[in-house]
Amino acid sequence: MRNYSQFWWKGLLAIAAYGLLLVSLPAQGEDAGNLYNTPYDIGAGERYFERQCSRCHGFDAKGDDEIGAPDLTGRLARASSNVGIYNIIREGIPGTAMLAVGANLPEAQVWQLVAYIDSLSTDPANIDLPGSASAGNSLFTGKGDCDSCHMVNGQGGRQGPDLSRVGERRDPEQLLSDLLTPHQEVAPRWWTMRVTSSDGTHREGLRMNEDSFGLRIMDADAKLWAFSKSQIQSLERVEESTMPSYSQTLNDSEIDDLVAYLFSLRKEN
Repeated sequence: MRNYSQFWWKGLLAIAAYGLLLVSLPAQGEDAGNLYNTPYDIGAGERYFERQCSRCHGFDAKGDDEIGAPDLTGRLARASSNVGIYNIIREGIPGTAMLAVGANLPEAQVWQLVAYIDSLSTDPANIDLPGSASAGNSLFTGKGDCDSCHMVNGQGGRQGPDLSRVGERRDPEQLLSDLLTPHQEVAPRWWTMRVTSSDGTHREGLRMNEDSFGLRIMDADAKLWAFSKSQIQSLERVEESTMPSYSQTLNDSEIDDLVAYLFSLRKEN
């Protein structure tokens, strides 16, 4: 059993706490610590972020300079604590595109979002991992064959997320889950789309973007294909990951090494 998290049991308490959250908390966050900071809460916060916040800040939370959405994966310019993050989410920032979340959003969900944003800048020096990052690097490009789909610092494939700074976005427990149960949480960007156009041509690839009128996919050869919805005969969405589980192909020590390597991937100072 791996000991990445000393607080795994809090996830069960967090779930149970939902049923007890019957009173409203103050409109502003108070410096009493975030009770919703377990791996379960961080995962829930990430899912909310992908649905609502990624439109401006991006799925990788690196922001968008054109619209003034800041990079959330490093030190935050406007908040130095969880309370500061909470207050920005609740109140917004006047004069900017950062709007306050709806007043009906439950407090627990706001704090889960805070926990996720805070996790983006986790200090690796405070986390002791059993694996070897250097051995994990060798696995990444060797036995694990991870670089056939994932890119790190411009090297590798495009059939999976860029992992150059994955250690800023995912904690070790989440990385372990990614390796062992990759189908558990799959963002729509990584769904597989199977398209049959009106002329009977079949195409399959990753969902690059989709709206009411069109669809773009990237096939296994990294070629892009665009379709008008009016010209699609049939469309199938496969909401599972194309990534295989490593539970049967790598032993526990190798998985520890790969987690250590992935967690070491972050912006160079």
